[in-house]
Amino acid sequence: MRAIEIKEFGGPEVLQACERPVPELKAGEVLIKVHAAGVNRPDVFQRTGNYPVPPGASDLPGLEVAGEIVAGDLGDSGFKLGDLVCALVQGGGYAEFCAAPLAQCLPVPKGLSALEAAALPENYFTVWSNVFDRGQLSGEETLLVQGGSSGIGVTAIQIARALGHRVFATAGSAEKCRACEELGAERAINYKTEDFEAVVKELTGGRGVDVILDMVGGDYLPREIKALADDGRLVFIAQLGGAKGQLDMGQVMRRRLTITGSTLRPRPVAFKAAIAAKLREHVWPLIEAGKIRPVIHHRFPLEQAAQAHAMMEGSTHIGKIMLEL
Repeated sequence: MRAIEIKEFGGPEVLQACERPVPELKAGEVLIKVHAAGVNRPDVFQRTGNYPVPPGASDLPGLEVAGEIVAGDLGDSGFKLGDLVCALVQGGGYAEFCAAPLAQCLPVPKGLSALEAAALPENYFTVWSNVFDRGQLSGEETLLVQGGSSGIGVTAIQIARALGHRVFATAGSAEKCRACEELGAERAINYKTEDFEAVVKELTGGRGVDVILDMVGGDYLPREIKALADDGRLVFIAQLGGAKGQLDMGQVMRRRLTITGSTLRPRPVAFKAAIAAKLREHVWPLIEAGKIRPVIHHRFPLEQAAQAHAMMEGSTHIGKIMLEL
């Protein structure tokens, strides 16, 4: 099969087309003939040597795919050979065929193409796990999304808004801020010209937000602590701004704050299967009703994966960058 491999750690140019054997299936897996794959920030980290491949996973990049089930033991899953599905995988998405745990497969939502469905798994699993499971966003609580124009950001804004929450977001340009507000953010804050802590406090009557989803870290930490409401939760999913920051532990104790975070890739299949079930119950109906939609910034042929990575590293995109086969 055709595939894209990482020849060595380095810039986008180390992504090279190659020929690989079709994956051999393990128990509980299906083989997907890939129609499209998503490009995600962890793919870039893997390419630069900063995101190790879990034991037993494919060394090929690519954490989400959509396509046709062509082999595997489907048991009583309700799927059959030939069905179109999207799936979260531990690797191997940049290829013509990809092995995926059956429990991490979801049907392509009605009304979506395979390309659009391939834009869902990594971001939707991540957002649900961190905003709603770890962050426990519920009721009439408010959410601040750092990096609102990213794939994660546009997903978090839409899901939280569709479930009735007030959502605020940060982004780095007027164009990106407009996009966030069009997707449901009550107010998008240009982090280059505005202080998100001050804006959030003003918009919430001095209370702050209940949950912050953060992929920046670094010097954002002390400002995020101040931007949280009492009993607020700060959830880290990346550290693009640095792995260390100053923490006022007095505020954490006095205001009963929770600081948490996670990475999804190394978690076991059973953990991801539970998230898949929640997405199918709570989010897939919203997609099929047109209340949430994948945001595709650009699509590249598989062989242009290097160009896709260069675009992601340029951070000019709004939404998802995709590879098509």
